[in-house]
Amino acid sequence: MSAIPPTTPAPLPTPVLVVEDDALIQQRLRQILASLGYQADMLHFASALGPARQLAAQQSFALALVDLGLPDGNGTELIGELRSSDPVMGILVISAWSTKEAILNALRAGATGYVLKERDDLEVTLSIRSVLRGGAPIDPFIARRVITEFQQQQAPTEPPAATDSDAVLSAREIDILNQVASGLTHREIAERMFISRHTVEAHVRNIYRKLAVSSRMRAVSEARARGLLTR
Repeated sequence: MSAIPPTTPAPLPTPVLVVEDDALIQQRLRQILASLGYQADMLHFASALGPARQLAAQQSFALALVDLGLPDGNGTELIGELRSSDPVMGILVISAWSTKEAILNALRAGATGYVLKERDDLEVTLSIRSVLRGGAPIDPFIARRVITEFQQQQAPTEPPAATDSDAVLSAREIDILNQVASGLTHREIAERMFISRHTVEAHVRNIYRKLAVSSRMRAVSEARARGLLTR
């Protein structure tokens, strides 16, 4: 009986475009992609929409990892442009944004999948692998929200009354929202408060949930209407 020849791994889709403005997250993604077999010369990094567009104009990419909250705009714009130029490109959103509006807009623009930055390296790695294999990975938190909303639409019920803990912002959340109202970015707030940007983003998500809003402007407006902001 003849021996079965060993199978060779399928070549990795290259090159890869990574659009992320946080240097620590860039390094994290670099290490994750390296663990998948990507060499440094296969990876191209951009920290904003402008540089990402320049890179995309210079060459075609097989895979793109895109953040949504960028210094010069929303990554959803880039996703739409990349999808228009290449209908089969794998585009994975890796973002801290978890609002329904952000998620649906990214998917409508052409994102292949969506995973939250707060997930550990293994979960992010599995999401990238899924995209490479033609899958469409969706973060479990996001999938659960979609399922819940679908079930609520199928069988509408009287919404439960909000508890005090759900409705009232903590002192830290009010402090962060005051800084948001002043026009500071998440990074600037993190630097002022000596906490990580991810912590700020987690607080902002809680603020959105408690105020039942989906944007900075609406959060500030709603908080002012409730008398929660000091300025």
